[in-house]
Amino acid sequence: MSYRRLTASAAVLAAGMSLIPGFAHADGPATGGAHGLTQPDVDLADAVEKTKFSSPAEKSRPVAAPTSKIRQGVQTAPQDLQGAQAAPLAETAPAADFQVAVDAYTTSAHGIELDTFVTGLGTSASISVDWGDGATTAAAYQGGTGTPVVSAHTYKEVGSYTVKVTVTDSATGTAVANELQVTTDGADYTPYGPTRLLDTRNGTGGLTGKVKQYTSAKVKIAGNGGIPAGVTAVVLNVTVTNTTSGGHITAYGDGYDRPTTSNVNFAPGQTVPNLVIVPVGENGYINLYNGGWEPADLIADVTGYFTQTASSGYTPLAPQRFADTREGLGTAKAQVPGYGSFGLQIAGRGAVPASGVTAVALNVTVTNPKSDGHLTVYPGGQQAPTASNVNFKAGQTIANSVIVPVGPDGKINVRNGGWNPTDVIVDVVGYYSPGSKSAYVAFDPQRLLDTRDPADWDGGPLGGRGYIWMPLSYDAPGITGFVLNSTVTNPTDNGFLAVAPDPNSLADYENGTEDWPAAPTSSTLNWTRGKTVPNLVQASTGDNGIIDFWNQSDGDIDLIVDAFGLYQED
Repeated sequence: MSYRRLTASAAVLAAGMSLIPGFAHADGPATGGAHGLTQPDVDLADAVEKTKFSSPAEKSRPVAAPTSKIRQGVQTAPQDLQGAQAAPLAETAPAADFQVAVDAYTTSAHGIELDTFVTGLGTSASISVDWGDGATTAAAYQGGTGTPVVSAHTYKEVGSYTVKVTVTDSATGTAVANELQVTTDGADYTPYGPTRLLDTRNGTGGLTGKVKQYTSAKVKIAGNGGIPAGVTAVVLNVTVTNTTSGGHITAYGDGYDRPTTSNVNFAPGQTVPNLVIVPVGENGYINLYNGGWEPADLIADVTGYFTQTASSGYTPLAPQRFADTREGLGTAKAQVPGYGSFGLQIAGRGAVPASGVTAVALNVTVTNPKSDGHLTVYPGGQQAPTASNVNFKAGQTIANSVIVPVGPDGKINVRNGGWNPTDVIVDVVGYYSPGSKSAYVAFDPQRLLDTRDPADWDGGPLGGRGYIWMPLSYDAPGITGFVLNSTVTNPTDNGFLAVAPDPNSLADYENGTEDWPAAPTSSTLNWTRGKTVPNLVQASTGDNGIIDFWNQSDGDIDLIVDAFGLYQED
């Protein structure tokens, strides 16, 4: 399986993601055992491929030689190359007797490598590259080597660009040019909704009736409402309900191979939501596969989408608590009444800027609910939609990831759709804005850790109050965050999972000089004894590229971590 439009540089991934989880323990209250490092049987470099663009030599044409020299490495365009993106190549005298072919490869979310091949020219030549964004670079061809001349560029914004390469023969002054269209691998986020795209209970989305076991519901994304063609990935809150057996739901792009990973796990009688970020097929559809033993109803609510057009980048944050009704943080110190709501200021609080924020990434937790119900999180200044973000049973503590547009007033609203009061906790894990630099790059889902599998992990279950540290990008500072799915199973006590950047460096762990990190108070997912619970994690890599997974309970758990994508600045 290959996501042609959403790939990351294999070189970057090979160098920057060594995927070596470590298992740590603390002196004193923590009971998680101490284990050495282990190498999972996975390398994200194998899950991605570079996108290639080519323009053969036959498409090169003689052009007028540049009237000014371009110094090596200078990023300014001479007057005669300005506007090359818009102007077609023109045949002009004098005619040249050599040709130019160009290949380009994506190297990162914003990066391109360009290979220039010159044939039929035995003398030296100068090469100028107009990258289509106002920047130019220069290189030298030595003549007759047959080796491509390599140039590289990093675009400030994701998108499509026309790259023009001009080769000028040093001896005759004749010049030949070729050009090609390139598209960055990174994608920016556009908030949308929340809007319901699928509900098999009432036929929304064109499918009425439960999705049969081992079959998929096809959901139209591109061209649905205001979602444009060319969308590369979509953010959905997927809910399974009216279940009569256990099972799981897997979301994937139509036309791609179905991955072995799961996005939503459920038991008989459960209603379970989970946020997913899923690549969209070339035909504009995604699939929701029912891996259960019996039919089940499915609901899909969209909150945004990614395109390779400049929009909003992402800024990951260490989890910050913005609201807790138990303490009066961010709102009144009281449970949210049935069918009641509260507004929550996002812009200008904590590390979130006061302006320019288009959407916010959250982890929302319900606790102490007095009846069954659901929460709906939506932009400030709007009416509550029919979409739901967290579904809960009476007395249950449950969390779910949420990405929601921020209203013009800088606020979001949280509505209790249950009949009776409940407590609500809101943790902010990141935000989207035009000023944010990180673009999203998806790859084939990859299992990073399964503590049940002794072939890849010899530490056994994660002990109570212990944590597992994963150095996912310790030597790739351009990678700012990862999109993961974490699943807790076989828990022997009630508790919650916390995910946060590690303050220690890899050298600290290797040298045995690490400090025991402060345990995060934010929860990524909550469980009760014996239950299996998944949740999406948008995890910041922090300053050291290491992410910690904490077992905040007094009993053992098994932990499964799957990777779906990353955020990258360059």
